[in-house]
Amino acid sequence: MRVPVLLLPLLLALSACTAQDADAPPEEAAAGSAAPAADELSGTLTVFAAASLTDVFTALGEELEAQHPRLEVEFNFAGSSALAGQIAQGAPADVFASADEVQMDRLTGEALVESTDVFAQNAMMLAVPVENPAGIALPGGGGVPTLATLLPDDVTMAVCAPEVPCGALSAQLLEAAGLADVPDTYEEDVRAVLTKVQLGEVDAGLVYVTDVRASGGSVLAFGFREGIAPRNAYPVGVLEDAPNPAAARAFTDLLLSEEGQRVLTDAGFFEP
Repeated sequence: MRVPVLLLPLLLALSACTAQDADAPPEEAAAGSAAPAADELSGTLTVFAAASLTDVFTALGEELEAQHPRLEVEFNFAGSSALAGQIAQGAPADVFASADEVQMDRLTGEALVESTDVFAQNAMMLAVPVENPAGIALPGGGGVPTLATLLPDDVTMAVCAPEVPCGALSAQLLEAAGLADVPDTYEEDVRAVLTKVQLGEVDAGLVYVTDVRASGGSVLAFGFREGIAPRNAYPVGVLEDAPNPAAARAFTDLLLSEEGQRVLTDAGFFEP
C-alpha cells in the first residue's frame, strides 16, 4: 500500500546576510548573493506522459514551476507505447507516466526505470458528437445498458489503436460486448479519438472518463455495462538515467501527494 507523500513546501532561495570582504570585487559579491540554495530545483524537467494526462500534468507542472522558479517543466504527451519506444531507443527523459502497466513493465524489464507507483485509474465511456447524427440514446426501462444496446447497426466508430493502452482496453470491452468488428478507424491515442468525435467525423468513439470531463461539454457521453469494472491503472516512475533526478522525484512526490490526488480526482480519475 502506498503512503501519500506530503506536498513539497515552497522553497525560497534567500541568501544569508554575510559580511563581504572589503577587497572583494563587486561582481564577485553580486554573484555570491545570487547563488541558489543547495536544495533549490533548477534546469529542465522532461516528463513523458500518456495523452490522457495532458490537462492534469500540465496543471501539476505549473504548480511545480511556481514552487521552484528556476525550474522549467517540459512535457511529451503521446500514446504510452510510442513514449515507451522512444525511451527504449534512448530519448532523454526524467519521468515516465503510462496509461497502463504493460508499457511501464516494458521499461522496468530493461532496467530503464526506477521503482514505480500506481497513482490513478481510468475507465471508458461512449462519446458521441453533440449533434448525435446516429441518434444514440439510452433505452427505456432504466438500468445500465450494454454497449450493443446503445450502438445502432450502421454506426461509424473510432477507437484507439490496439497497441496503446486505451486501444487494449477498448478491444477488451468490444469483445465482451460481441462488437469486436465494429470500429471503423483506429487512432494513435485517446485524444485523437476524442477529436474525431468532436469534429463529427464519426458517430461514436470510446474515450476515457477524464477525456469526457476535459471536453467541456463538446461531446455527449454514455456509460455502459461492459465499462463499469475494467479500468486501466496508471503507473509513474523516474528514469534510471534521468538528467534531472531531483526534479523528477519532486514531480512524482507532488503527483502522489494529497494535492496531486485531489487534482486527479477532480479531473475524473479514480483512486489507485
